[in-house]
Amino acid sequence: MAKNKKINVEGIEITVIRQNNDDFISLTDMTSTFKEGPGLIGKWVTNKNTLEYLGIWEKINNQGFNYPEFGVIEKEAGTNRFIMSVGQWVQRTNAVGVINCTAKEWRNDTPGKEGNMRDYATLEQLVVLANLESMNALFIRQQIPQSQRLVLLNEQAIQQMKSILSVPGFKKLQ
Repeated sequence: MAKNKKINVEGIEITVIRQNNDDFISLTDMTSTFKEGPGLIGKWVTNKNTLEYLGIWEKINNQGFNYPEFGVIEKEAGTNRFIMSVGQWVQRTNAVGVINCTAKEWRNDTPGKEGNMRDYATLEQLVVLANLESMNALFIRQQIPQSQRLVLLNEQAIQQMKSILSVPGFKKLQ
């Protein structure tokens, strides 16, 4: 059974679930104080940089990942006509890093679990997200518009995740 705890990041309570020696954080909790709230997750999954990041994570962590289909998606991403939802991502690529079900379905399937079921991150992602929080605070102080901050933070997330995953000893820190 998963153990839940809360962490506080700049006044925001974020659910952390530990399951099978992996830590997952709630992206929904992280976006709860943003004006657009959970809608940001929908926008996030259509971003080309985000899809590259998710593809890297799935390739490393998911043996059933449909990498050829990811190649098709990657070519389409970034065009004006491109639309991707979390459900489409999961269905087309057999992704496991983004959970696709309603909150009610999750509660019915996992009785006794507390916290938020959507969009969890690994320990590696938690490290990157902690860095991104600091960077975002700096960008806000520099009065960089939110749309530009999102692009900068996505670029940094991809770069940092690639760096972390390339360090052979990082898994030992868990």
